[in-house]
Amino acid sequence: MSDILYTGKSKNVFPGPDKDSLIIRYKDTATAFNGEKKEELLGKGKLNAAISNLIFRFLQERGIKTHFIKEIDETSILVRKADIIMVELIIRNIAAGSFSKKYGIAEGRELKNTVLEFCLKSDSLGDPMINMSQITAIGIASREELDSMINMAEKINVLLIDLFLKAEIKLVDFKLEFGRCGNDIILCDEISPDSCRFWDLHTGDKMDKDRFRRDMGNVLEGYGMVLDRLKRIVLMNT
Repeated sequence: MSDILYTGKSKNVFPGPDKDSLIIRYKDTATAFNGEKKEELLGKGKLNAAISNLIFRFLQERGIKTHFIKEIDETSILVRKADIIMVELIIRNIAAGSFSKKYGIAEGRELKNTVLEFCLKSDSLGDPMINMSQITAIGIASREELDSMINMAEKINVLLIDLFLKAEIKLVDFKLEFGRCGNDIILCDEISPDSCRFWDLHTGDKMDKDRFRRDMGNVLEGYGMVLDRLKRIVLMNT
């Protein structure tokens, strides 16, 4: 595979077989703090691909429009080409990470309502928080597009909370990215331990990228537990 169109921190993007598709290949690279911390973890790409593909299929079966078309191999997928909207939407169900630090809220505290945060997609600026009026003011997205993203995110959150509870995992928070595809706003990128916080429902053990961020060790073990539990739930319902 040649002609890389884009190299990201955790994925490479290649041309697809036609003008309306792309190929995404997951990498084994683990990064944190906007790439300041970096390490190769053999097998991470396969785990993230498997987890994200399973979740995207689950969401598509429940009416969520996504870029996912099919798996090509263990680390590569075929996706619909989309014009990526340059903001990330973070969904928080439980206080953790930067939210806890910024607002002085103990990590693990249940929030009285779901928190939605927009962040500008810009490594050079440190992905700063940005509000809806700022997004529309500088022309990143329209209010109608943002409303569509929020509506989709809320539906996704409800679906994934239920899915992960069945897998005995707390969905603490997660990041979503969206794109324009024709007249549709569709879910893009990935949903994996790289972009979510997953805690064991009973012990509170972290099963996500915080193991890497915080030098907790056994990063791939945590990712593997997420995949194994999700697979069991999917098999039970097929």
